[in-house]
Parts: sequence; structure tokens; C-alpha cells
Amino acid sequence: MAEKYQVVTHDLSKREKAPLEFLNEDVAKSTLAFHSSFDQYEKTPLVELKNLAGYLGLKNAFIKDESYRFGLNAFKVLGGSYAIGKYIAELLGKDLDDLPYSKLISDEVKKELGDVTFITATDGNHGRGVAWTAMELKQKSIVYMPKGSATERLENIRACGSKAEIKDMNYDECVRLCNSEAEEFGYVMVQDTAWEGYEDIPTWIMQGYTTMAYEAYLDLEAKGVKPTHIFLQAGVGSMASAVTGFFSSVYKGDDKPVITVVEPEKANCIFKTAKADDGQLHFVTGDMDTIMAGLACGEPCTIGWDVLSSYAEHYLSVPDDSAAHGMRVLGNPLGDDKRVISGESGAATLGVVSQIMEKPELAEFKEALGLDENSVVLFFSTEGDTDAKNYRDIVWNGKNPNL
Repeated sequence: MAEKYQVVTHDLSKREKAPLEFLNEDVAKSTLAFHSSFDQYEKTPLVELKNLAGYLGLKNAFIKDESYRFGLNAFKVLGGSYAIGKYIAELLGKDLDDLPYSKLISDEVKKELGDVTFITATDGNHGRGVAWTAMELKQKSIVYMPKGSATERLENIRACGSKAEIKDMNYDECVRLCNSEAEEFGYVMVQDTAWEGYEDIPTWIMQGYTTMAYEAYLDLEAKGVKPTHIFLQAGVGSMASAVTGFFSSVYKGDDKPVITVVEPEKANCIFKTAKADDGQLHFVTGDMDTIMAGLACGEPCTIGWDVLSSYAEHYLSVPDDSAAHGMRVLGNPLGDDKRVISGESGAATLGVVSQIMEKPELAEFKEALGLDENSVVLFFSTEGDTDAKNYRDIVWNGKNPNL
């Protein structure tokens, strides 16, 4: 098993730090205010897993359960909705603070805005958030999904009135298809992958994710708790970098938690980039056949990597059974710990830590990450059972066993 794990550690003391003004607490307050204006808004729970932490030899563990977000079973709507809101505000020459949800979905704004088609690539969760937002705004959306995407996720997107299709290509190829159609037909592309000339919307998406981080921060502050470690799963790295940037902004110096980025071994573009550490982005190509569908991305977000390379200490490349193990652990809690229904991408980080703390053959990773009886670990379960059949196959039927 140990040979399937790889870790890269960076000495941050030797690195020039990227600016964090665009992910600081003031920005997070603004994004939270925007999302709080939605009728569907409720703060998602921060679940304390004290019994699991004790069993694993940690001081405590907390996980943010995003399966409750806006009734969409995943956090991704935070980024898509905020980016669309910012786009509309700029198009109309207004401040987003003056466009709460009730006004954003009004006939007045629709009339002023005209007809807009939003287009995006997704494995499911991001596309559903974009499609839902477009539907609420009485606008159109087009969503392309990579081959192997779950039919349930496709149908959930179509239920939001979107023209959605599964394409015979990988995620990054779907992104390029969306970009070419946006340029050809005048669609608005809403993607968290950034490149030169396409940076505003990915930046807004990252800022939208700070609502999740800020809620967790406020709940921890209310408990008088400061995390020593944060584990963040990554696809292109937008969520990981948004949360990294926010917590590195509010906790400075020695107070900053140790941050570890986790990726599937078959789609570990950020790990490869961190390992090379040569100032270049390193891509993964091909099918990227991992159960962690939400993380099956081969090209890092440029804006996100700038943040991660400045503030994340560790990068882990892990096998699929880590995520499956996390799903089973969260679905079968110890003692009075609360049950968390977490999908493949959502459970990846907790599964990794559980394996590292339990298995003697992974002791070197425990030491490398600095995990011990004094560690207070924060996780983010970014999705629920968005592919219910696969969730049951793993949690009920033992698919992807813990090897």
C-alpha cells in the first residue's frame, strides 16, 4: 500500500508569498453576505468528530458537511453563483452589494440583462450549480461532462433546464470545447480553470468558495478552537487555493495551520507541479480513471497554484481506496459522532488521514505531515452522495476495499 502514496513537502520559509488581498476576511464577509441573501441559504454544519479523533490518535477533528448546501448536495454552487453575480454586476455597471439574490432574479434585472447563455465543463457538481443559477435567473445554460460521468449527475443538471451532454473526451478537453463555443457563439464561460486572458471569472469562483471557509472559521472561533492542520482535496486547485488563501490570511505566522493538498494518483497535476518545483505547471493527460470524479482534472488553475505554492506545505498523491475508506468511516461514526454522507471527492482527505494514522506501513507519512496527539484537523466534505449508486456500491457493497 505504501508505494501508492507519495508526498512532496515545501519549505515555505524560502518562498516569496503571493498576495492574499483577494481571499482575505473582508472578501469572505462580502461573499457570505451575497450567499446569505439567497432564500435557500443555511449555514452548513461543522461536524466535530471527537471520538474518531481519539481513535486515530489526534486531539480533535472537524469536517464541514457541504451536502446541505442550497439543496444541491455539494459546495460548488458557491463559486458559480458568486461568479455569475459578479459578471452581471459588472455588465450592468453596479456593485454586487446592491444586487442581492431577490434583485438578481428579478424581472427588472432580466430585462436589463437580456438573454445570456452560460456554458461550463463539469463532472457534475459545478455544472449543477451553474445550471441552477442560470435557471433562477431565467437564463440558459450549456454543460459538457467528460466521458464516464455519472448519469445521475447528468440528469440533475438537466432538471435545472440545462442543455447537458456527456462527451467522449476528458475534463480538460471539455473545458477547451466550452471555451471555443463561448468564443464562437458569445456564451459566457463559467469555469474555475484559469489561463492567460481568462482570469476574472475563475478568481470570482475562488472568492465564492470563501463563504464555506469563513463559516468554518467562525464556528471554530466560537468554540475557541484553532486548527493545526487543514487537508484539502484538489482537482484544478481552485477550492484548495481559496481555502488555503483564506486561512493563511486570517491565521498568520506560527498560527497558520499546516496545509496539505490531496489528489488521486491518476489525476495528480498539482502534485506533479509541486514535485517538479521548476516554475512550470505540469499536466496529466488521458482518461484519469479515478472514482474521485470531482478531482479528475489534469491542468492546474494558474491563479490557484500561485496561492498553493506560497502557503501549502504538503502535497499528497493517493489511491482510490483512500476515498472509499473515508466514505465508509464517515458513514459509520464512532460513539455519538454525527454521521456524514460524503461522496468520493468529499471523503478523500479524511480517508487519507485515517489510513495514515492507523497503518504502521504509512508511519513515515504521519511523521512527514506532523500528525500526532496534539493535532486538531479540519476537513471539508465537499459533496454528499451525488452519485447514489456508486455511494452504495462503495459503502454497502465494499467496492474499492481498504487494501
